[in-house]
Amino acid sequence: MSTPAQVRVRFSPSPTGTPHVGLIRTALFNWAHARHHGGALVFRIEDTDASRDSDESYRALLDALEWLGLDWDEGVEKGGPHGPYRQSERGEVYADALRRLIDAGEVYESFSSAEEIEARHRAAGRDPKLGYDNADRELTEDQRAAFRAEGRAPVYRLRMPDHDITFTDLVRGEITFRAGQVPDFVLARGDGTPLYPLTNPVDDALMEITHVLRGEDLLASTPRQIALLEALARVGIGHGPFTYAHLPLVTGEGNRKLSKRDPQSNLFHYRERGFVPEGLLNYLALLGWSIAEDRDVFSLDEMVATFDVSRVSSNAARFDLKKAEAINAAHLRLLAPDDFAERVVPHLAAEGITDPDRSVLAAAAPLVQERSQVLSDAARMLAFLFRDEDTFTPDDDAAAKNLGADAAPVLEAAVAGLTDLPEWSAAAIEESLKTSLVDGLELKPRKAFAPVRVAISGRTVSPPLYESMELLGRERSLARLGAGVRRSQGMG
Repeated sequence: MSTPAQVRVRFSPSPTGTPHVGLIRTALFNWAHARHHGGALVFRIEDTDASRDSDESYRALLDALEWLGLDWDEGVEKGGPHGPYRQSERGEVYADALRRLIDAGEVYESFSSAEEIEARHRAAGRDPKLGYDNADRELTEDQRAAFRAEGRAPVYRLRMPDHDITFTDLVRGEITFRAGQVPDFVLARGDGTPLYPLTNPVDDALMEITHVLRGEDLLASTPRQIALLEALARVGIGHGPFTYAHLPLVTGEGNRKLSKRDPQSNLFHYRERGFVPEGLLNYLALLGWSIAEDRDVFSLDEMVATFDVSRVSSNAARFDLKKAEAINAAHLRLLAPDDFAERVVPHLAAEGITDPDRSVLAAAAPLVQERSQVLSDAARMLAFLFRDEDTFTPDDDAAAKNLGADAAPVLEAAVAGLTDLPEWSAAAIEESLKTSLVDGLELKPRKAFAPVRVAISGRTVSPPLYESMELLGRERSLARLGAGVRRSQGMG
């Protein structure tokens, strides 16, 4: 039986909870592997757990992939020759596979309870927690009938081979599981309800998957998958085992696996903060892979051109938020100024600015592009330009530290110097303030300009002060400085 010539990989999440960064890293590596080899990415949904699966989570997965620009060639929402692509719609497919396996003797009915298995281990002097002992392999029809007469419900187990299972992992090299190390495992309940150990390999076989890139935590299940894939091929389903690459775990604090319950794992948290897809995907790619030893910043096109899964590290990859922010900041700096400004708009909305003056934004955005790690940084720094004077108030902490009683004479001098300024430009504002505050009051620049900055922008970190005041305009700038004077005098 010939194998598919085209590289085919799959992304097959369960629609539970919110997409997390480890899951998206897996999607990214599969996507890059398919694109690098000119192959296909199949996106299917493993939704057989009705108690946990939800349409909301399914829609969140679609939203995540669309936002990130990770497209797929076949699967949900697109269709293809191997559908349907939701496990909940593939019951007949699994029933047919199970029937074939039973008829061929690859699968058998098992009636042993957990208590009976433990008791047999104890009687033999073995660890009672060893798991199933393959005791039901050779039950006669009479024995099975007797169990049924007792009202026992069986499960269906696959006969594991009596030889070692060895495979070459593209990340970890050759791996061997010794014969007998993995017991016969359950594929379906007695009523034929399929379980994940059956559905996942059957889907892979029928969808002609050639490479599976998945998390290291699933490595222990690989010999079971290989044994089942071999059995499926013997009954005419699929081409047998394919190539595996087990990706390193993504860890958080204390080198623990980053779980769905960890707030740091929530993909949409990073979108809300203002990570751009280019920056976040670049960082996720670094969780186990690198484009070069001396280079961290690259585009998706560059990743596709150079991605080689055999160069993925087998060591756990720790999610480092500071590095993720630095990578994102590098991508913000690479954006065209008008693109950067447009991407800031949704984050201005989060600051209450729903309709910013686009001409002011276009002029102001480049002033913060180099200073922002995430888009929400830029929005916070720019929001003061779009606030009405009756709604503008400085941040409490910034005001407490910079608009105390000693700030009043500084701000008064600034107002006096600026009121009759002939030309309202950044250069003229700079000259006036330096003359009034540094020369006139003999203040050091930090003492001179900190109160002005907070009175104007409401923050200690803002776009360049003189350019900010030029954009704000004479009337609004003087109004804010005057309000700062009154606030400072009130604190005297």
